[in-house]
Amino acid sequence: MEITFLLNGETRRVALSDPTQSVLDWLRAEGLTGTKEGCNEGDCGACTVILTDAAGSRPLNACILMMPQLHGRALRTVEGISGPKGQCHPVQDSMITHHGSQCGFCTPGIIASLACAHQNDQTDHDDLLAGNLCRCTGYAPIIRAAKAASHSPKPDWMDSPLQLPEISSEGEWSAGPEGGRQPPFLPRATKDLADWYLAHPQATLIGGATDVGLWVTKKLQDLPLVAFLGQCEDLAQIKETDTHLTVGAATTIAALRRAVTPHLPSFAELLRRFASEQVRQAATLGGNIANGSPIGDTPPALIALGTTLTLRQGDSRREMPLEDFFLDYGKQDRRAGEFVESLTFPKSALQFRAYKLSKRFDQDISAVCAAFNLTLDGTTITSARVAFGGMAGTPKRASGFEALLTGKPLSDETFRAALPALGLDFQPLSDMRASAHYRLKAAEGLALRYLADLTGQHSSILEVQP
Repeated sequence: MEITFLLNGETRRVALSDPTQSVLDWLRAEGLTGTKEGCNEGDCGACTVILTDAAGSRPLNACILMMPQLHGRALRTVEGISGPKGQCHPVQDSMITHHGSQCGFCTPGIIASLACAHQNDQTDHDDLLAGNLCRCTGYAPIIRAAKAASHSPKPDWMDSPLQLPEISSEGEWSAGPEGGRQPPFLPRATKDLADWYLAHPQATLIGGATDVGLWVTKKLQDLPLVAFLGQCEDLAQIKETDTHLTVGAATTIAALRRAVTPHLPSFAELLRRFASEQVRQAATLGGNIANGSPIGDTPPALIALGTTLTLRQGDSRREMPLEDFFLDYGKQDRRAGEFVESLTFPKSALQFRAYKLSKRFDQDISAVCAAFNLTLDGTTITSARVAFGGMAGTPKRASGFEALLTGKPLSDETFRAALPALGLDFQPLSDMRASAHYRLKAAEGLALRYLADLTGQHSSILEVQP
């Protein structure tokens, strides 16, 4: 397959023999070694690059970005952030002035993240740099540099319009050294994907590659047949009615966060802690659901909201409550050739709250993730939807706990009387993130935190209290 993209402003046409080759490996083989290899799993940010298309510019991890994902887009590496005559970008100048680099290994990725933020007028630097690990300099001088650079004008060479050549989604496939590789599929519409996947149910669907990428870089898996969904624009649409949001499966977590912020601020806050900015800009909602992880961040929140899942197989669709999709650890109710098409949930839920517990505040996997959504009639609980992640082999509702809340007054006594039911609803495992005992006690604590939130008490760990 031949792909076409812009690399630091120049058109490149590349014949691929391996559709899962990472952008990082390709760049370094091309001599663009400013992009560093650190963790090779999307955690450290040393390989951060800037990808631009019609939707704008965003930072991504090159180590888990696959070459076909560049097709029809523009890629800028750290070598392309300085000006055509070698002028420093304001971020680079500021990093020098404020001593933001020591050993320098992480610096190219930090420069890429900050240059992209500068281009997008983003100033929430603590969030934007959560995916760029620095072991020796410390973040104080880096944040000072970021703040100082934010007041500088955008360089002309970064603000130039994106000029892409005419590119077809089809390409010529060059067989690998061993021959016999089937070309990847790059659908432009959901209909095309549905028809192709029905005919090739054994294929791997790749949204942002933030999960599948690790199958390649860490598990060294060979994926003989893949489809990349990044060109499938109608699968990434968000539709809004007076009461609900319908989110396409290829919607990124970053786009989902923007959509829910005005309506469901607690959900948006949960998504702020979803991995890192680089991952949020690539990872898709459908991927987070379809991989069936018991510790995924979005399923508990979506289950508590009463989300309806739409699955598609060819021209047929079926709907189900999201909680029914997860059957057992590693097993979902998904038929051959069927894929997640969209999710629909209420865009307003006044008593909805979501919480995440993890060893690190930023960029970490949940030990326990909880979401609560009560309906009240005055001070009486008329219905309850409570879901947890990390407490079982699947994301799961706390049905016994819900039953003991329903019909009771919203009070400390009601909640404390219902807490023992959590030990019957769940039998969590002990692992490297938390013990079973800790998880149960944490779940009880989060339930009481929810009550505190609803009754106007301060409960955020980010608030300084006397």
